[in-house]
Amino acid sequence: MTRKGRDKELSLEDRALWDEVKKTTKPINPRQPFKFDAEKSFTEGMRLEHCSIPLPQPQLRDVEAFTIGGTAVPKQGRHNLASSISEEVAQLSLRMDKKKFTKMRSGKLMPERKLDLHGMTVAQAHPELIHFVLDAVRDHLRLVLVVTGKGKMRDDGGPIPVKTGILKHNVPQWLRMAPLSGHILQIAQAHLRHGGAGAYYVYLKRNK
Repeated sequence: MTRKGRDKELSLEDRALWDEVKKTTKPINPRQPFKFDAEKSFTEGMRLEHCSIPLPQPQLRDVEAFTIGGTAVPKQGRHNLASSISEEVAQLSLRMDKKKFTKMRSGKLMPERKLDLHGMTVAQAHPELIHFVLDAVRDHLRLVLVVTGKGKMRDDGGPIPVKTGILKHNVPQWLRMAPLSGHILQIAQAHLRHGGAGAYYVYLKRNK
């Protein structure tokens, strides 16, 4: 289809628009080679008066003063007063025969006597533990079991965190103090079948 044919297909509005476009064009002399001036073209293109569409202006806004980490939320850490008693007991140096210790920890050694401190106060439990261990030494026993319980979660509302399971934490300390420390060879957390985290194996020295 010829250009003339295309002009016939244009509407009056399209033809008027096309005529306006043609006014902005400049014919190229076919006898003179076209030279493109990149710097001039770029400069003219950047001039605002040559732009028919206004360029958007950057929107500036005020930035509030801030400090690094100022809005960070602090972590609510656990208020551990010290390492857990189970960790402390597990880190005690091995003083008894290693094979026998392995059998004891796996629950394959049966305790010869058991003391259950459930329901006792600290004032009641301490002397009871002393009498129990000294009686076992007198009777030439080697392995006894002390049941303390795991302790219940409680919060007295005070500013200082309170450890749970007061007997669970105190019994290993009492066993390593006089008058019992000289009679005890090893302390270990009991196997699950004998009370697990709520009980302790107490392996006594051989009574001479």
